[in-house]
Amino acid sequence: MYDLMTDKKQLLCALPKIDECLAGLGDRAGSIPARLVKLAVRHCIDSERQRILTDDKDCVLLSHEQWDERLLAAITLKSQMNLRRVINGTGVVIHTNLGRSILSAPMVDALQQAGAYYTNLEFDLNTGKRGSRYSLVEEIICDLTGAEAALVVNNNAAAVLLVLDTLASGKQVIVSRGQLVEIGGSFRIPDVIGKSGAHLVEVGATNRTHLADYEKEINNETALLLKVHTSNFRVIGFTSEVSAEDLVTLAHANGLPVVEDLGSGSLVDLSSFGLPPEPTVQQIVKAGVDVVTFSGDKLLGGPQAGLIVGKKEVINRIKRNPLNRALRIDKFTLASLEAVLRNYYDLDQALTTVPTLRMLTQPVELIKRRAKRLMRRIHTTGRPVCSFCLRPTMSRVGGGAMPEHGLSSWAVAFKPLHMPVSAMEKGLRKLTIPVIGRIEDDLFLLDMRTVADNEVPDLATSLLTFLEQGVLS
Repeated sequence: MYDLMTDKKQLLCALPKIDECLAGLGDRAGSIPARLVKLAVRHCIDSERQRILTDDKDCVLLSHEQWDERLLAAITLKSQMNLRRVINGTGVVIHTNLGRSILSAPMVDALQQAGAYYTNLEFDLNTGKRGSRYSLVEEIICDLTGAEAALVVNNNAAAVLLVLDTLASGKQVIVSRGQLVEIGGSFRIPDVIGKSGAHLVEVGATNRTHLADYEKEINNETALLLKVHTSNFRVIGFTSEVSAEDLVTLAHANGLPVVEDLGSGSLVDLSSFGLPPEPTVQQIVKAGVDVVTFSGDKLLGGPQAGLIVGKKEVINRIKRNPLNRALRIDKFTLASLEAVLRNYYDLDQALTTVPTLRMLTQPVELIKRRAKRLMRRIHTTGRPVCSFCLRPTMSRVGGGAMPEHGLSSWAVAFKPLHMPVSAMEKGLRKLTIPVIGRIEDDLFLLDMRTVADNEVPDLATSLLTFLEQGVLS
């Protein structure tokens, strides 16, 4: 430790030179490129210099061995991929920060094929001429939803923007005040409408909107009626909203289309599994809504994408919008999206083969057995640094879907004996395969709903590594 200016100067003077560090490391960096090694060493030394200059009281003179240990750790960190696999023990199934929906092995195989080989991305195998990438999934989407036509862009916000830019730029869009939602990343429906060039017209109150509220605002400047599914929040109590069927009747009587942003957009009714009833895409299309938009990586369980389905004449107009090219998806999204969509031809199969649906609907007893398997694997006879036990808990759907609904689950709860639980949470994030959980009642919880059976061995190895290193001692 140091307190005086002379101590700071001493520490600064003791910082090693980059060339000396590289020579001292020798070949211990292995096959890591020399340029990357040098960058990591420089960053490590610069970080220590900055700590000294900011009067960090934990700065001490380091031995050559300690510097080598730090430098090798910095090199390892620098050589790792920034986008890394983590184990999700949070219990949030569609976890936006952890990449939302994960893909099954066949879906990943489709990605591998698309990346490793040339594909017919925009080549018509029947005619031998240029084709459309959208045709690769459009028929499948129409089969599953009952829509006349379909288009896919890079996310649902882009889908809404493209639809409004095509159908309502310079004109008015009527929306219920209670549906002006804010989605992740502070993107708000009013902002998306504004960016499209359309003019927002709010009707009704926050909790109650009636058909007459829409009717009295329709005029020559009205382009469409917009309905937004409030999937990421709920207004309860004295509430009222207009059904899609009634909105369609009103709009079509006035020569206007109806657009509905379904957000999480599900193709399966999950209410039989104890989840709250959510409108399916098929139901909204059947109600006569002209254009429906929804996400690919939420309840659908696929890659990030924005799906646009509806009446053929309207969808064709949207396809012709030049903005569509800026928002188009690549071959990887197309490959994985087609792979997940094909599961929905058999809904019973989709519940077991689409990981998101499987996690949402798995029996709680199965989760409990998985938790017990983990506990058996991490049971050790060594020096106790942490106690753990089985604990009932509640999982979440995530992704803005069904926000008020919890899913009964089981977790392994850890109680560190020698340091704050926050230190354990931080330490597990630093592992080779980071383990992400949550803190609750001063315990670190790993909710086993979001841990796959084949991840249990890796999770156990990570936990044992953490515990056996005496991190908690």
